[in-house]
Amino acid sequence: MQIEVNNRMIEARPGEMLLTALRRAHVNVPTLCNLEHLTPTGACRLCVVEVEGQRNLVPSCAFPVQEGMKVRTHSPRAVGARKTIVELLLANHPDDCLYCVRNNNCTLQSLAAELGVRERRFRAERSNTYHADTSSASIVRDPSKCILCGKCVRVCEEVQGVAAIDFIHRGSRTHVGTAFDQGLNVSSCINCGQCIMVCPTSALREQSAIKEVLDALRNPDRFVVVQHAPAVSVTLAEEFGLRPGADVDGCLTAALRRLGFRRVFDTSFSADLTIMEEASELVRRLRTGGRLPMLTSCSPGWIKYVEEFHPDFVPNLSTCKSPQQMLGALIKSFFAQREGLDPAKIYSVAIMPCTAKKFEAGRPELGRDGRPDVDAVLTTRELARIFRLRGIDPTRVVPESADHPFGERTTAGKLFGATGGVMEAALRTAHHLLTGRELEELKVKPVRGLEGVKEARVRINGVELGVAVASGLANAGRLLGEVRAGRADLQFIEVMTCPGGCIAGGGQPLGADRDAVRARMRALYQIDRDEPVRVSHRNEAVRRLYDEFLDEPLSEASHRLLHTHYHAREVIR
Repeated sequence: MQIEVNNRMIEARPGEMLLTALRRAHVNVPTLCNLEHLTPTGACRLCVVEVEGQRNLVPSCAFPVQEGMKVRTHSPRAVGARKTIVELLLANHPDDCLYCVRNNNCTLQSLAAELGVRERRFRAERSNTYHADTSSASIVRDPSKCILCGKCVRVCEEVQGVAAIDFIHRGSRTHVGTAFDQGLNVSSCINCGQCIMVCPTSALREQSAIKEVLDALRNPDRFVVVQHAPAVSVTLAEEFGLRPGADVDGCLTAALRRLGFRRVFDTSFSADLTIMEEASELVRRLRTGGRLPMLTSCSPGWIKYVEEFHPDFVPNLSTCKSPQQMLGALIKSFFAQREGLDPAKIYSVAIMPCTAKKFEAGRPELGRDGRPDVDAVLTTRELARIFRLRGIDPTRVVPESADHPFGERTTAGKLFGATGGVMEAALRTAHHLLTGRELEELKVKPVRGLEGVKEARVRINGVELGVAVASGLANAGRLLGEVRAGRADLQFIEVMTCPGGCIAGGGQPLGADRDAVRARMRALYQIDRDEPVRVSHRNEAVRRLYDEFLDEPLSEASHRLLHTHYHAREVIR
């Protein structure tokens, strides 16, 4: 249908909301509470517009289009209403923009500038004094900066199926909090950081490790090494003005050396190693009648979700550590021995797209001898801040290769950054382990893409293997519900905590839309298409590691360093 907007005709679709049609026509209408693909609430009222025949302003996010309707999006009345809303929000907001981590990247700040808010017309006497909740290993909550848009609540409940936070109390005392207003550390929070990705202010932010890493780099008694995850190289460049999906892998390595890291390793190497162990574990379970379906264990938010919400599936989890933790263990064992270093003097840093990796690094099950295998985790955003602090633009340095012995990777390891990538890589190697041959078509198309749940049937030696891929924990929860109800046609399930996988993790650049996530995914698929070595079992560095140190997949040495265990958790709900 046709509707008139600001004296020009645009197309609209029956049944859709006005805001959707406006965005498709590139008409900019601000909003603070709207979330794409979720039912609109109309809570913030920033998207109000004038519609001919309507006495009051209407929220465009929750107002259905009608044939022949006439809309004014930026009339004096609509703009005045938006400005008043922003002024009222600012009346109860801290004046610490200069010190805020979201300065120059804050939706509320941007709206204030856009609407010409230059003075404080309203002054609020605060009835409550809120203190920042720093109890979580991954996320900091600052209720004083919360504007009650509700995005974090909805993502946590509707997208992730966790519901660790909600609106509590009433009236002017309303704020977002956990059950019984306790710290995040004792809540059901799984540390995924998707709440941070949608928060328009800095009411939610990651627990920063920047100071600790910079202190270590300045300490002459520390041997500081770093690893970077597969998804980081296709997202970091966005922080420096390049298009989504631009791959800066070699430039990232060079820039990290400029920061002062003694060795730069590629976590894609240990992703290949993970596949060797995980595919071997799957084959063993298939042959010996082990617990099926086997569930992947690379995503720490997913692990905590199973421990809290589905503890009966803990035995189904692969015992493999994540690539981050596998490499961390090898750095302080094999690498330390090879280089003649005291493991206690090695400071191991991981650059991850994920806030839950901060929690994972501190899990006692994943350290040895009272020491963590990974000492600090930086998100993609934190790394960008460090580069800016040191005057380094990683898009303008000469590319370099990662260091041996953990610098070689295959494209299968690189695919770990996208939902379906772990499954695709594992199937390639599992097929080889079971048959001695490579898959005829290495591209496993049914497990690719951004759908929340994807399934495939793969025939190996006359046996049909049922596999499924889920991203976003609400999707994973529904899939586990089907298995619990008796579904028996799946033998292997990959789950990534964040919708889309690590390329859309809670530590990635803020403000990315679905198109940006697709571009990041395409970049990983292009790497897989263009490079020659596409299966993990052909990684020569991984082969040498087994020959020199680990013996073989699932050996005593590999179990001691590369595998772990998980357990049921009790949480406040």
